[in-house]
This record gives sequence, C-alpha cells and structure tokens, in this order.
Amino acid sequence: MESGRAGLLWAIGVFLVLIGGGGAAAAGRVTYDGRSLIIDGQRKLLFSGSIHYPRSTPQMWPSLIAKAKAGGIDVIQTYVFWNLHEPKPGQYDFRGRNDLVKFIKQVQYQGLYVCLRIGPFIEAEWNYGGLPVWLRDVPGIVYRTDNEPFKFYMRNFTTKIVNLMKSEGLYASQGGPIILSQIENEYGNVEGAFPQGGAAYVRWAAKMAVGLQTGVPWIMCKQPDAPDPVINTCNGMRCGETFSGPNSPDKPKMWTENWSSFFQVFGGEPYIRSAEDIAFHVALFVAKNGSYINYYMYHGGTNFGRSASSYFITGYYDQAPLDEYGLVRQPKYGHLKELHAAIKSCMKPLLMGKHTLLSLGPLQQAYVFGDATSGCVAFLVNNNAANVATVTFRNKAYRLRPKSIAILQNCRTVIFETAKANVPKNTRVTTMVKRFDAAETWTTVTETVPGFSDTSFRANSLLEHTNLTKDTTDYLWYTIGFNPKSPCVKPVLHIESLGHVVHAFVNNARKGSGHGSRDIKVVKMDVPIQLTRGQNNISILSAMVGLPDSGAFLEKRTFGLRKVQMICSGVIKYDFSGSKWGYQVGLVGEKVGIYDRTNVMNVKPLKWSPKGVVLKNRPLTWYQRWFETPKGDDPLVLNVGTMGKGEVWVNGQSIGRYWVSFLTRAGRPSQSMYHIPRGFLKDSGNLLVVFEEEGGDPLGISLSRVSVNWS
Repeated sequence: MESGRAGLLWAIGVFLVLIGGGGAAAAGRVTYDGRSLIIDGQRKLLFSGSIHYPRSTPQMWPSLIAKAKAGGIDVIQTYVFWNLHEPKPGQYDFRGRNDLVKFIKQVQYQGLYVCLRIGPFIEAEWNYGGLPVWLRDVPGIVYRTDNEPFKFYMRNFTTKIVNLMKSEGLYASQGGPIILSQIENEYGNVEGAFPQGGAAYVRWAAKMAVGLQTGVPWIMCKQPDAPDPVINTCNGMRCGETFSGPNSPDKPKMWTENWSSFFQVFGGEPYIRSAEDIAFHVALFVAKNGSYINYYMYHGGTNFGRSASSYFITGYYDQAPLDEYGLVRQPKYGHLKELHAAIKSCMKPLLMGKHTLLSLGPLQQAYVFGDATSGCVAFLVNNNAANVATVTFRNKAYRLRPKSIAILQNCRTVIFETAKANVPKNTRVTTMVKRFDAAETWTTVTETVPGFSDTSFRANSLLEHTNLTKDTTDYLWYTIGFNPKSPCVKPVLHIESLGHVVHAFVNNARKGSGHGSRDIKVVKMDVPIQLTRGQNNISILSAMVGLPDSGAFLEKRTFGLRKVQMICSGVIKYDFSGSKWGYQVGLVGEKVGIYDRTNVMNVKPLKWSPKGVVLKNRPLTWYQRWFETPKGDDPLVLNVGTMGKGEVWVNGQSIGRYWVSFLTRAGRPSQSMYHIPRGFLKDSGNLLVVFEEEGGDPLGISLSRVSVNWS
C-alpha cells in the first residue's frame, strides 16, 4: 500500500481533483500561428498524455484522467480504434470499453482538452494497426494509397467519427474539449512504397479531413509534406534534436509522441527510459520553440483479448508515468510534474517573448525568451553526457550536470534541473491473496485433435491462414491422411510456416512444436515421428499471436503453412504441399463459448472432467474454476507463471494472451502477471477459464493485489 506522508498527500490531491472536476473544458475557437495553438485568442503551451480508452475500463477512466491532470497534463490524447468500432461493414460498436463519447466527456468533465487521433490507421502495436480485417476481402483494395476502395471505407469511418463527435457537441468549435484531430498516422514511413499514389493520397486525406469542417486544426505526424493547413508533427524520443520543424513558418512546433518508454514483445525485456532523460528532451523541445508535447504513453494499460499485434505482450507501456494498472511510477511521474509546473510558471515569455540562442561553450548553449513586457526565461543546456560544465550567463556562474538543462526563471534563478529528480522513488509490490492450488476446485477438458475425416472443408493446397479464420480466432487446423506406399525409414516431418506458432500431431499425439518471433518471420521445423501401417492422420495446428500493425501492403501479407514434406532416410520422399487437406477453423471450446458463464458446463461435444481430476501438462486443455472477489480497491493480477502459452478469461472477458514459455535471453518470461480489472469482477462468484496450448500446471496459478511502496 502507499504509505507515509507522501502517499497521504497524493491521495488527498487526487481526491480533490476527482470531486472538483476542475470545470468542464470548453475551448471555443482554435487556431494557430508559428508559435503555438491559439485557443480563444490566447496562445497555449500544452502538455498532453496518451491514454487509450479500450486499454483500460470505464471504471478506471476517472482516476487515470485525474492523475494525469494532477501531474500537469492539459490534454488527453487517444487514437480511435476502427476495428473495434466497425467489426463488420456498417455495424458499429461504442459500448463498454469502446465508449469513446463517454471517455471524452469524462476528460471534459475534469477540465482537460482532447486530441483525437482518428487515423483511421493507427499502428499503436494494435492488431492490424486498427484496420478491420474485413477490408482484406474488398475487391481491388490496396491500403493507404490512392486507391478508391480503401478511400471509400476510410472516408466513411472518418466521417462517422466526426459526425458522432459533432452530434455530442464535443469539438472545441461547439464548446467541447476536442482541440485537435489527426488524420493518417506516420504515413511518411511507408509513403515511398507508393511512388504513384503516396503523395496523391496524402493530399486527398488532408483535403477530405479539412472538408469535414470540425472547426479545429488537423495534424499529421511524421509527415513532412503535410498539405496546408494540416500541421506536420514529430514522433520519437528526441524531437528537440531530430525534428526539422513544421513545413511552414505559420505552423507551430508540435511533438505528438514522446515515447515515455517503449513497447515490449514476448521474449523481450522491458525498456527503461529514465525520468531525467525524458525531462531533458522535453525541456530542449520547449527551448527550441516547441509548444505541444504529448507523452506516448502517459498510461499504456492492457491489450485485452486478442487486441495486441504480432508478438506483443498484454501489458502496454508499463513503464509510463502511470503504469499498466494506473499506479504512479516515481520518480518519473513526479519529476515530469515539477517540469510542467516550472515551464508553466514562465508561460508568458515563452509564448510572447523574443527568442535568442547564445553559445556558452563547445557543448553548452542558452536559449533565452523574453522582452521588457513579457519577462525572461532561459534554458541553459549542457550536451556533454560525461562531464559537469560550469558556464557563465549574464555575469553569473551556473554548474550544469552532465546531459542536463537548467531552467532559469527571470533568467536568473534556477527553478528546475532536468538531471536532478527530487522525487522519492517508489516500488511496485504484489501481495498474494489467493492460491488456486486446490485440485478439487478445478475442472478440465482437452480439445480433440481433428483428423482429415473430421473436416468438411477441403482444398488441394495449403490455404492462407487469415483468409479462412478472418481473425475470429488465432487457430487453424490443417489435416491430411497419409498411407505410405512403401516403407519410410526414420520419418521426419518437415514444416515451413509463415504463422507464428506450429504444433504437429501424428495420430492424435503431439510430436513437436515451433514458433517464430518479431524478428523471425518463417517457422521451420523438422519433427521426427513414428508411422503406423495403413492410414496415418497428420494434424497441424497453426496459431497466430496477433496480426502485424504496420508496413506497406498489409493486405498482401500471408500467414499459415507453406510447405509440408515427409523425409525418409534423410531424403524428401513425399511433398504434401499440393495434396488434399482438410481444414478446421478454431477450437471446439471457442465455438461453444466455453469461457462464458452461461455456457461453461454445456460444452458438447467436449466433457469436463470430475472436480479434482486435473490434467496437468496436457496441450490444448481448458481449465475452469470459480473464485471470490478480494476486498479493497487495489489492482488485481493473475500469476500464470506455471503455465505455457494460452489465453485467460474472467467472467467471459479475455484478459489477454499469455506466453510464459517464451523466455528472454536472461531466461525469464516477458510477462507472467495479467491484469484483472475490478470492473470485470462480480461481487461474488467469478468464473476463471484458462486455455493452455502447450501444457502447464494450473495448480500454480495465484491471485495478487498490486500496490506501491514509497522510499
């Protein structure tokens, strides 16, 4: 638990923000000039934080927004998730965690602005970059270029979102909180792949967006050729050093993604970015006339269900100022809060004063803002990462730490140093509240491995994975019957796949498994097997761990098996790639909704084992039990460290994929703790369902509270 005076002061501060609401944000007219955004005739220097509504729950939103506000954040920035909102063409979903309007109204209630990144391509380490998978089936479509089918659906969805915002009065021009909108996303990364249509598409997208008449400016990030009046912005960790600036002197300098840490994949370690490094680059961006900085992420949250893109873990930007569960990370949160306060105390000269640059040494500079009417502020920069520098500015000596910036109020008094964090560090603590080690509380059921004769859909080739699954499941069975015409000595099954995971079964027994990674795109396996006389059933389960989220020509990406051969005595004797295969999409447990409270015990043709009979270390096995909600309001996590790979549901809602068996180079799982939001729980009687793909021990699963200790 948070303890001591620091924790008490923090709790009081958040409570005051929550009960006060801060006054609903009502921006009015939003324009811009070369210095900043202008809201109701006043220049604004704004700090923004990314919080994605579907990566948390409606119950969490008020607290997350309140903590952001208390940390000096002025704007909440979010993507709009096309594939969540339009799962089928023309059918829309804005319920629950998808309730974009409710999220924005909560931001408005707490007195903050909104930057709405419609995209509708978003990347975001989100499945398929936010694009609906049904777009793949549109004839003649090519994504994100001057292609009429894609532009038709992109325009429809963008218009849908804009009209929804207008109908709720949420644009600043209507008195609402939305002061910015984004069209497209980091298109400059792929524009070169479309030499004939890329530039035309950029112009079209900008014209289409502006034509929707939102009354607020539009932005394009990583888009140097953003057409007027759209503002081009920077993404990255060091935009004060890397950004060449807006493409017009009449546009402000904006940073839409200041990466507070970085994403993490299965098999990868977390990326730790220090509070001091973030503060340095924020201060440098402001010193170079930057007037809008957004932290990506301020709160990352959780990739619930199957929403993460290829190989990404469930926890998203856990090292952000607010961690995956919404707890404050110190000193990052507090150091940035103090930076925001220092900069805001000098707002007038920063936005109105004359800007000059002075050399203070070979790696030292002074950025000075001020005049007789606006006052003065200076940023003294030491770019030497190894040594302290003593500089003289206006006849006064200043000692600058390595790679640091000192902010001088009135160009004299140091009010903030980027390399000096004054905030005590806190540590995250997990406290076990429940072991699930009683065998009598579990029941289990194992999937039946389908053979060729069990399938109804067949083809004389290895078909592409996603064309069959439509991404409604991670799983696709490929089955074939094989009766060797002559003896096969030392048989080896050779498999090549563009999917992420492959499990090979021969006559219902698993003989081998393999997987790729974010860097290894092709899975190749040589599996020694045994064959029986007569007919042999070869069943291969292809599994995906999310679709890719970026790159040109996503619509052409293919997955699943590409080659299956039988090697006898070291020689390829049979090539099954063009043989007749039978297919089964998904798992039986998925089809019957085994994870749903109303269906859990009615799972024909599957049958649960009697309670107390726990099948450990069995592949393709479902486990279920009930549990009570722990008291209190601390975040809860499920520790699945004794399992292998699979997915977990609580009361029918998926808390995400797990892959504990995919270890980092240090021999650790990338993630073993999985967030159960309290909003997913009932007062009593919660259903836990686990699908284990490889084999694990559910009796080692436990439930823990998460809190922080202050040092």
